[in-house]
Amino acid sequence: MNAVYLALLAALVWGICPILEKAGLKNIPVYEGVFIRALSVFLAGIVMLFLKPSMFRTFTMPNVKAIIYIMLGGFFASIVGQMIYYKALSSGEASKIVPIAGSFPLVTFILGAIVFGEAVTVTKIIGVILVVSGIFLLK
Repeated sequence: MNAVYLALLAALVWGICPILEKAGLKNIPVYEGVFIRALSVFLAGIVMLFLKPSMFRTFTMPNVKAIIYIMLGGFFASIVGQMIYYKALSSGEASKIVPIAGSFPLVTFILGAIVFGEAVTVTKIIGVILVVSGIFLLK
């Protein structure tokens, strides 16, 4: 399948998730919601291993630095960021909270340029302006 179609499918799935999560957060505290979400991801990972046993044959242990970076990314995205996002989602309108929280590519763009020296192009700058304009309009 074409990468663009896959990205659109991912956007569709990710667009449905906040609706499910907001509905669930009506009945439980934010911390419990994050725990349940993390548990479901863990269990889905285990199921994935059994559905694709060839992973065991091709898996190689990455170096310690890679493991630390991936674990830190997971911790900040799946625990810290998710708690903050759930708090915002449980107390605000999903139609406003999701696009604002979804502006994380702006942060990635800036840090990518600073940390990795990624190119800052006119097209990217226009994209950043559009993202910031969208956040301003939703606010």
